[in-house]
Amino acid sequence: MSPATDTLSMTFAALSDPTRRAMLARLVQGEASVNELAAPFKMSLPAVSKHIKVLEKAGLLIKTRQAQQRPCKIDGEQLKQAVGWIEQYRQLWEGRLDRLDAYLLELHASESAATATQELAPNPDARKPIDTPAKVKRSAEKQAQAVTSPKKPKPATRSARNQPAAKERTDDDELQQQIGFDF
Repeated sequence: MSPATDTLSMTFAALSDPTRRAMLARLVQGEASVNELAAPFKMSLPAVSKHIKVLEKAGLLIKTRQAQQRPCKIDGEQLKQAVGWIEQYRQLWEGRLDRLDAYLLELHASESAATATQELAPNPDARKPIDTPAKVKRSAEKQAQAVTSPKKPKPATRSARNQPAAKERTDDDELQQQIGFDF
């Protein structure tokens, strides 16, 4: 493990706690005593001192000496290193997101073009009549009749054998009403 990684680990470990981040946010405004840093939190001074020691060990905070007081101030060097480390990954991910965005735009454009050509192309099946089940059945009956009896004259009336059943005619009538045309 390199020393840079170790300091980064300590920096990120120190920044992982919301109390320590709040203390650093206060120190951005200027120096503060331990009591001033402890004021917004409901915790003991020894607990605040432990947080300050973690920040100090990570290199994010410096304690100075002014007579009897030991005010704390922020040290931005370790934050700069952490930001630099994060920045390289931000650039990597932004590059990947830019490439993904370009790919999605290209994909969308090709799909739009394909859809437009499909809409403009004539549909060869559009003029074909729709074959309903009753129409298919009648066509099959005609073909079967043509095969079994070649070129016989058709009788003027249908025989009982070729006459559709009353239920079938009713089904055809209902289907014609639903569809809206005769077949």
